[in-house]
Amino acid sequence: MADRPPPPDRGRTVGSGGDAPPLPVSAIPGDLLENTVMLLFASPLLTLAGFYDPPFRVKTEESVQLVLEDAEETLQGRLDVLVLKDQLWVVVLESEKTALSVWAALPQTLAYLTASPYPEQPSFALMTNGDESVFVKLTQADGRQYGISRPFAALVSNQELYGVLQGLKRLRDRVSC
Repeated sequence: MADRPPPPDRGRTVGSGGDAPPLPVSAIPGDLLENTVMLLFASPLLTLAGFYDPPFRVKTEESVQLVLEDAEETLQGRLDVLVLKDQLWVVVLESEKTALSVWAALPQTLAYLTASPYPEQPSFALMTNGDESVFVKLTQADGRQYGISRPFAALVSNQELYGVLQGLKRLRDRVSC
């Protein structure tokens, strides 16, 4: 049996290396840039929720580029998508220079859920931009209907972060059957 890495720190800190104390996630200045959301937020939550252990198998989908224009500026970013057991998608919204709303990921998330290989069963997703997280559920048995959770502002309080983790654990239990 291969050696497993030590479990992630249960606190909300980011190691700074050397002898310096860990840096609280909320103290990281600026917007969360590419890959940072996955490294600092999504991946540790997936680890704590047990999604990197059997029976789950993580596979990635090709990133989707986003370009949103309004009267004042053009926002660019990308969606990275992880698929867990063909029933649960984790959609990570990453942007450069400016933070995109988590809601910008909803249309693409619904497209992924609609393409589920098991349309008779509900499909689930977690959309996150590192600042906010929203759960999405799609049922297709009697016509397509989707539901969304309230936004969880995980960087605001530990209770919000714990709510995201608890939601992931509930989904883990539901889709692991």
